[in-house]
Amino acid sequence: MNNSVRTTARLVGAGLRALLVLTLVCGVIYPLVVTGIAQAAFNDKANGSEIKVDGKPVGSRLLGQSYDLDKKDKDGNPLPDPKFFQGRPSAAGANTENTQDKLVVSGASNLAADSKVLLDNVTKRRADIAAFNGVPPSEVPVDALTASASGLDPDISPAYARLQVARVAKAHHLPEAKVAGLVEDHVQGRLLGFMGEEHVNVLELNIALRELTR
Repeated sequence: MNNSVRTTARLVGAGLRALLVLTLVCGVIYPLVVTGIAQAAFNDKANGSEIKVDGKPVGSRLLGQSYDLDKKDKDGNPLPDPKFFQGRPSAAGANTENTQDKLVVSGASNLAADSKVLLDNVTKRRADIAAFNGVPPSEVPVDALTASASGLDPDISPAYARLQVARVAKAHHLPEAKVAGLVEDHVQGRLLGFMGEEHVNVLELNIALRELTR
């Protein structure tokens, strides 16, 4: 019996020592080392790719956000602010409180390509965006009509950015050429020259627009 008790006590002690060591290594030392390396080598990315204006964070270059007025349409949806470039539509949180870039959840609509709901959404968006920007519906690019897989895409196509130039310039009483030049300055090329598509980060573009209108 005494041998059994001693053996059990020895095993329990070994287990507790192993727990202590593993907790220290995996729960304290490893996270501190990884965090230290990330802060030293990838400080911007490790801190969420924040963008700051006047020393204050205004968003992340990796996450889309809304630019709306404090008004809503007859259906209760927020109205987009004509003074800002608008991002892609968001389907994130369609079954929750999050309906437009609230960062509560992310996700796609999961609607099939032949879904009538998707077709109706795209048709309405095309008409709304065309009217909002004063252009024919045929000129509205596809990325303005469809939500991204995350629902929080921070980028738009150069075509969609250029389509919004006249409206933004008019809202700020600026020459169209000046706003168009701002867009071209913010067109980012393909990754490594061949991956992905050319794009414009909406937050960075709107910050530059804000600086231009100060």
